[in-house]
Amino acid sequence: MDSGKQIIHPGWLRASHWINAIAVVILVMSGWKIYNATAFLGFAFPKDVTLGGWLGGALLWHFAAMWVLAVNGTIYLLLNAVTKRLSSKFFPLLPKLFVSDLLSALKGRLAHADPRQYNTVQRVAYLFVMFDSVLLVLSGLVLWKSVQFPLLRVLLGGYEGARLIHFAAMTALVAFVAVHLVMVLLVPRTLVYMVRGR
Repeated sequence: MDSGKQIIHPGWLRASHWINAIAVVILVMSGWKIYNATAFLGFAFPKDVTLGGWLGGALLWHFAAMWVLAVNGTIYLLLNAVTKRLSSKFFPLLPKLFVSDLLSALKGRLAHADPRQYNTVQRVAYLFVMFDSVLLVLSGLVLWKSVQFPLLRVLLGGYEGARLIHFAAMTALVAFVAVHLVMVLLVPRTLVYMVRGR
């Protein structure tokens, strides 16, 4: 059967992808506004790329999107596990194949003939963003309810440690999104698959 007529991404995957995408944009833009209130790293983000208008508004947007990401992300992970998509699409991870695929990607020669199969670079990138999202939620809990999560606070290096981890994880997520968008521009049919599913 022609791969164009086969289901490449099931409906639940496409829905969770787009919900997560919207939540991440809101989280990042409102998070930059929250960061600007202290600018603890010595710089500030331009107002035009922030969301919320003021600190209180940014916090409301941030908390609302946080719940969307946490609930939708949990559903995404559970469905991946239950349908065995997690084990079949993302594993095994072979270091030698990862290096080979990475070198091919850097040279612009990474094959993407079968959209139903992820290459090793994609597998590592998608697994990383899953881990990074969990780290964002956990560090965010410490920043939001530091007293209520004392063990988590200690594990993340205290409030200040959690703040640095949260910022670093956000930066990594933004970098992933930027690379992801470049890949979509290079292989535009992947956007069609994520919209139509086939």
